Amino acid sequence: MITTLVECTDLDAEMAWFTGELGWRVHLVSPADDPARVVLHGDGGAIELRRATADRPVTIRVDGDHDRVITSPGGTVVFSEPVAGKSVLGAAMTVPESAPTLAVVDDSAGGFGVGRAGMEYRDLLPDRWGGRFIASHIRIADGGDVADWVHFHRIRFQMIYVAAGWVDVVYEGQGPSFRMHAGDCVLQPPEIRHRVLRSSPGLEVIEIGCPAEHDTIADHDLELPTPLVDQDRDFSGQRFVRHIADGSPTGTWFDPALSVRDTGIGTATAGLASVTVVCASAESPGTRTTLTHDGEFVMLVGLAGDAHLDIGDRRARLAPRSSIALPPGSTWSWSDRSEDHEALVVEMPTGTIRQA
Repeated sequence: MITTLVECTDLDAEMAWFTGELGWRVHLVSPADDPARVVLHGDGGAIELRRATADRPVTIRVDGDHDRVITSPGGTVVFSEPVAGKSVLGAAMTVPESAPTLAVVDDSAGGFGVGRAGMEYRDLLPDRWGGRFIASHIRIADGGDVADWVHFHRIRFQMIYVAAGWVDVVYEGQGPSFRMHAGDCVLQPPEIRHRVLRSSPGLEVIEIGCPAEHDTIADHDLELPTPLVDQDRDFSGQRFVRHIADGSPTGTWFDPALSVRDTGIGTATAGLASVTVVCASAESPGTRTTLTHDGEFVMLVGLAGDAHLDIGDRRARLAPRSSIALPPGSTWSWSDRSEDHEALVVEMPTGTIRQA
């Protein structure tokens, strides 16, 4: 198949027309949080829709049983005629150079936009450190079945943490679908096929990945769950992790005022990244512990309770769904925290955080 480029001002309307009027299937979406590029396949043809400031319609000839001429909302004319060519799956993954900044995002409920499969996205790292990282607060307000399909991501690293509610998901080679509750977490290794099935009303998840812009590619030929279960399968040097919060042990952390719950992602990524949850400890020493890091990336996301961090000479509040991204060389300490304070800590590589 030959993939034809169509630039359009209303990407959603154009995609809905091709899927509804022609029955074509979504093959690729990029990026997932704010789609600007969609590839669809059908009837021996392929089209790439790109969001633009002006419609630039084209004429497309596709396989069909009879002659037909129809026009999309953006003006693209489709003729049903046999064609031949080759499919294009998308560009290879690229990871931009990092441009670290101290990024503090508050817990405002605003700023959500509609992304893939009707999910709402809020950016927790607006400058994305030059495009190297993305952090999203994702929610599904109404719950119920999710209009998702089997897909995978061209990604270096990606994790999902459930902050509120529950969600049913299914993953390639991991057995039947399962339900993730608040506090649960998964590592989605590169190109593992998966699908979101349904959710509770008010589902909230935190998703952090690298790079920021990456392809989401549909796999319409694979049915999940797969009959073969291979929970130790290697995906580009990583393996799938499902962390269940309920009953998981906690241990001591660098700051004795906080305890830590490890998700196992550090081991599963061979040290590429680790994901832990820190929470207020029963112990409350009179002195504060100053932390630093010299790694690639550290982000804190508030999950529960309230806290303030002193970052150099700046004080920042870490409330639920607020976030702080800390450039290499930063120093910080918890100046106060509520008894129910919890925060997600993502660091790349594993073990980069230490006492200053």
